[in-house]
Amino acid sequence: MPSALDTPQGAAELAESLLPPLGNRWLHTQAVAARAVEASQALPENERDLLVAAAWLHDIGYAPELRDTGFHPLDGARHLASLGAPDRLVRLVAHHSGAVYEAEQRGLSAELAVYEREDSPVLDALIFADMTTGPAGQRFDFDKRIDEILVRYEPGSEVHNAISKARPYLGGAVERTLARLGDQPM
Repeated sequence: MPSALDTPQGAAELAESLLPPLGNRWLHTQAVAARAVEASQALPENERDLLVAAAWLHDIGYAPELRDTGFHPLDGARHLASLGAPDRLVRLVAHHSGAVYEAEQRGLSAELAVYEREDSPVLDALIFADMTTGPAGQRFDFDKRIDEILVRYEPGSEVHNAISKARPYLGGAVERTLARLGDQPM
């Protein structure tokens, strides 16, 4: 079933209907979407809009009205699925930025596994966009972004533990995206 949600404009409209009250989360989302537009040059043309749509929607699970499990990738994916969003878009949101590592920490691995993870240039580029954008939309390199997360979340917390474990996986996605971009300016 065709959906406006897999277009950048439709995705941006949905994100804008949910995230502005969250302040920095909205600034982060807008900057991740802009970064995804840049990173989309690493992808075939027919996958670029999907990447940008996923970037707009990656954090909608933080919206209070969508909160169910408290794990934003899962809550966002469930909401998108309930709206009839394309399966691939739902799965990208569910698995953005190493969500499997945090799902394990939260005891939600089985719930996340409902959404199959694709290991693809699109997921890599989504991770790149998120993991090079700070919490208020700042542009960070990967190591600075990871360090920022580890400082913001207390040692021993689910997010701190998950990001620590996911760091090599996330770094690989960033490196692969940069390699695909080659000499293109970022």
